[in-house]
Amino acid sequence: MIKFSDIQVYRQIEAPCDQDTCSGFTAVLHPQKAIVLSFRGTTSILQLIQEINKTVFVSWYRWLFGGQVSMYFGDAFVRIWNHGMGEDFVALRKMYPDYEIWVTGHSLGGAIASLASSYIIAGGYADAKKTKLVTFGQPRTGDVDYSAAHNTQAEYSFRVTHYRDIVPHIPMGKSGGYHHHQREAFYQRGMKSDEFKVCEGNESKDCSNGLYFTNSIKDHTHYFGRQVSEYGISGCV
Repeated sequence: MIKFSDIQVYRQIEAPCDQDTCSGFTAVLHPQKAIVLSFRGTTSILQLIQEINKTVFVSWYRWLFGGQVSMYFGDAFVRIWNHGMGEDFVALRKMYPDYEIWVTGHSLGGAIASLASSYIIAGGYADAKKTKLVTFGQPRTGDVDYSAAHNTQAEYSFRVTHYRDIVPHIPMGKSGGYHHHQREAFYQRGMKSDEFKVCEGNESKDCSNGLYFTNSIKDHTHYFGRQVSEYGISGCV
């Protein structure tokens, strides 16, 4: 966990997503020379359940840059991007053309962040070598073709998973057509220390997929020993 003391928040963006609100913010970290695109996760158990059900039962959304993604996640990305995130990204790139692009999100926000990284890299809006994607508790976002495309697009990409967190294991895997992209940073012994394991594969049994039970809501809502919602208040990411 890193605490940044010099964060310049550019704007917070909200967009309607079914019965809830999708949210994110753009920011600049001048000491790190980074533009941040951050996407918020689920705000309630209701949205989490809705997220799962809609991903399983609604048709696919053909992704412009390879493969297919969940209709729910694809729609959420388009809504928040068109509600100001895209406009802010273009403006910040013009102001700080030499800065890296850091894309991040938790839960639903992790899926949107995955799509955002694919969009800006494959769309030619940012250099893959200067774009970093790190998500937390990200659900499976697209099919195997999206996974393969994302692997070729994003050079720096990590899905951080917390022990038995349920969300990285939904929607269903092979039988439902969904497939993670690489790579996983797996914290098996809690998150009080810096000990974790990196698995390069998309669905490696050497990381969280190797566990028998992955059904914890608490492990999803708590990362690095704190409630996820507390991080923005304290200035941590």
